[in-house]
Amino acid sequence: MNNKYPFSFLSALLIFLLMNLCLHAQDKVVKVACVGNSVTYGLGLENREQECYPTKLQVLLGKNYDVRNFGHSGATLLKKGHNPYYKTPEFADAITFAPDIAIIHLGLNDTDPRDWPNYHDDFEADYAWLIDAFKKANPAIKIYICRLTPIFSGHPRFKSGTRDWYWQIQNLIPVIAKANHTGLIDLHEPLYARPDIFADNIHPDKEGASILATTIYHAISKNYGGLKLPEVFADNMVLQRKMPVPVFGTANMGDVVEVTFRQYKLSAKADEYGQWKVTLPAMLPGGPFSMTIKDKDSTITLKNILIGDVWLCSGQSNMAFPLRSEAEGENEIKTAANNTTIRLYKRDLLKETDSIAWDTATLDRVNRLKYFSGTWKESNALSARDFSAIAYYFGKKINAEEHVPIGLIEVAVGGSPIESWIDRYTMEHDPIFVDMLNNWRKSDFIMQWCRDRADVNLKYAASAKQRHPYEPCYNYEAGIADLTAFPVKGVLWYQGESNAHNSELYAQLFKTMVTSWRQKWGYDLPFYFVQLSGISRPSWPGFREMESKLQKQVPNVHMAVSMDMGDTLNVHYKQKRVVANRLALSALHYTYKKPVAADGPVPLYAVQKNKIIMITFNSPLTIGNQKPLTGFELINEKGERISADATIYKNNIYLKSPQGEKVKAIWYAMQPYTRANLINNAGLPASTFTLTLQGNKKFME
Repeated sequence: MNNKYPFSFLSALLIFLLMNLCLHAQDKVVKVACVGNSVTYGLGLENREQECYPTKLQVLLGKNYDVRNFGHSGATLLKKGHNPYYKTPEFADAITFAPDIAIIHLGLNDTDPRDWPNYHDDFEADYAWLIDAFKKANPAIKIYICRLTPIFSGHPRFKSGTRDWYWQIQNLIPVIAKANHTGLIDLHEPLYARPDIFADNIHPDKEGASILATTIYHAISKNYGGLKLPEVFADNMVLQRKMPVPVFGTANMGDVVEVTFRQYKLSAKADEYGQWKVTLPAMLPGGPFSMTIKDKDSTITLKNILIGDVWLCSGQSNMAFPLRSEAEGENEIKTAANNTTIRLYKRDLLKETDSIAWDTATLDRVNRLKYFSGTWKESNALSARDFSAIAYYFGKKINAEEHVPIGLIEVAVGGSPIESWIDRYTMEHDPIFVDMLNNWRKSDFIMQWCRDRADVNLKYAASAKQRHPYEPCYNYEAGIADLTAFPVKGVLWYQGESNAHNSELYAQLFKTMVTSWRQKWGYDLPFYFVQLSGISRPSWPGFREMESKLQKQVPNVHMAVSMDMGDTLNVHYKQKRVVANRLALSALHYTYKKPVAADGPVPLYAVQKNKIIMITFNSPLTIGNQKPLTGFELINEKGERISADATIYKNNIYLKSPQGEKVKAIWYAMQPYTRANLINNAGLPASTFTLTLQGNKKFME
């Protein structure tokens, strides 16, 4: 064997060459082009070059990447638009750069009335042309196109066209990504619940730029921080029986997550957004069980899980009213609160909306939607003490009657108006409610008390767009949105005190909220709500009457009366057990299909014969509290109110019309604070009502 070089020398040379090749590979810098409009450019940022998202992205990606900003303010994607990107010097520079990765965020300016109405049919083709231009510059390029950052309702052209054209473009972008085989980055969702960082309703501030950079970093690096679960998945939780149950969370892109629960072992791969989901089949009640969720790097084990019925309990302070303050609460806590088949998940508030100014740390966390936090607990003297009395007593009765585990989720904020519990997209697309969103602290749509209290809490806020739990959409975004993928049996709702200034508006808001929540959960959630109590506030009788009508106007919505539990001055009456049991009876009847009485007497019609007026109800009647029957008034043709004595016979009430009076209507319990006491044989009270007299007809015996 005649080798010119000894073997050891050849081996060393090979090792040296391989090492240099590896070092050269490590030194290769990945070129990233950030292509876009003023959002990419960083318009409005005080220190644009340091605060724009491409600069922040460079820091996140590190020295092996070269990130360049090719944003051009005002640029359109449309080639026939008023300022087409392809004609800008930034486009030419980006093509010359021949990037390895391109992040394209264009389309916001195409909502201009000069552009979209005229050239919208060209949008897909023009986007494909732009994508191909970058592919020609570097055939190995990885391109990501982006769902648009938000445009908020305060934008001057929002209602005149921008809103609708924006969503037409937004819905096209995933279609374009699929047709052109690009990646897709969602820049909308991380920012849609943050109007506070959009001073001019279209350009994010430096915090928004950081969110953009982080979102894009996740997409490029595939690093989403490893395996994580939403807060609702925890030890002691209850999973909804007889319904498929999604188990979901985040993990690094491409990682396989395995979920083991009872005999089921399911797996899913984290997608391009780091999201994964498996769905357990519908299961019968039982437990306790354990659940294991793992990927290649970590394992999470959840213990003491039950399968039963889950009820979401939401609203304002009467829903949040704690068991310890209820009339019988302290005794309940001592004697009956320990029940391992009832589980309580209270989303605690960062700060109550009391009459105090919040500090800057609180204000910052509120802006970041960090207002609610909590976890599942077994019902015991400690956990039940501060839990909603209404929810607790309701759950206790359902648990006893149905003999299944009950999970109760409390998400309630004292003083919160209903508009704070509705999602932004729904509000934006309603022709009336959209006007509640911008500058809400000066809006007559919002109850004055709410605006005044928010002003106290936000005294030290530096921004006019500081967020607050009374702001439209806030409580939905901070406290409800992340629950909508978690199946529940139904909703308990106790709210309205902070909307009593406008019952007509509330009726529309309530219907809208119910419809939108049902859309979010994906099925016909039953809603059980509590009518406002009696109190010396003049608008409340009309509000209570409106609430009575709601259950007839919205399918699968039912009301529990509370006016007989009221207090002349205190909105927080203490007898919550009584009202909670009424809610439970309603649920047992309408949802669980039990043969129990669920409603108080309902008037059917009123007729007059001579001077006697007869009101016929749907059930036999009696008098509450063994007192004289009270609460009825006659309304004459001048609109004057006349007190009327009433007598009962079977299903009928008889009233005597005064001599010389022409009666046109009958009112019941239409005083702000009322002692009206009509009930049925099941002991359930009649609601506030007004009834038009139908004229002289024969009595029906």
